[in-house]
Amino acid sequence: MALVGWLGATAVLGLIAAVALRGKVKWGWFLSALALMSAYDALLTRGYGHIPIHFWPSDWNWEGKVMALILSLVVAVALGARRCGLTLKQDRKGLKGALILSGALIALFLGLALYFPGQGTDADTLAFQLTMPGLDEEVFYRGVLLLMLNEAFARPMRILGAPMGWGALISSVAFGLAHALGYSDGAFTFDAMTMALTGGPALLLVWLREKTGSLLLPVVMHNFANAISLLV
Repeated sequence: MALVGWLGATAVLGLIAAVALRGKVKWGWFLSALALMSAYDALLTRGYGHIPIHFWPSDWNWEGKVMALILSLVVAVALGARRCGLTLKQDRKGLKGALILSGALIALFLGLALYFPGQGTDADTLAFQLTMPGLDEEVFYRGVLLLMLNEAFARPMRILGAPMGWGALISSVAFGLAHALGYSDGAFTFDAMTMALTGGPALLLVWLREKTGSLLLPVVMHNFANAISLLV
């Protein structure tokens, strides 16, 4: 049911975009994006608990993250790895602005970590937070999903030099909802604060990806944000 809510909300936002664009939408791309979201969720949850794969005893979902990442990489190769941001090469024209934003984000995350210190960590937790969130979620949300949505809705404007459009908004909302939307006891649940703390930064990560043409900085920033509170 959480998947239904996630896909439904994304589909509604896509329909709103279609109205705003007066129907100038490539529906095949949008429907493919929704199908990819469904497949991604199935792998991330290890077939909703029915795929008995365990790398080692851990409180973290290494197995689901790895399977979901493999799916994203396969799709990225099929669509064009560089088009999905899978490149270390940075757009020199956009790199300065991207580095300025990255520096500001590092200062913000570090400040929050110092103000709200963590409770300690262990090797498994630290290894997970330094790798999997950024690798899995950036390749999916700011990589293949963003490309599909950009193909569906185009990128009609530039924001501080970065080409942005409905794809940036929809992928960021989808990212926020993946964290904030749930289903339990016969009803949907929604955490507005979680939505703000994930969907808002997601837009900044989209901007970094579009500004540089690469997922490198988004991955680094994502993992830094997840892990810094464990290190200070």
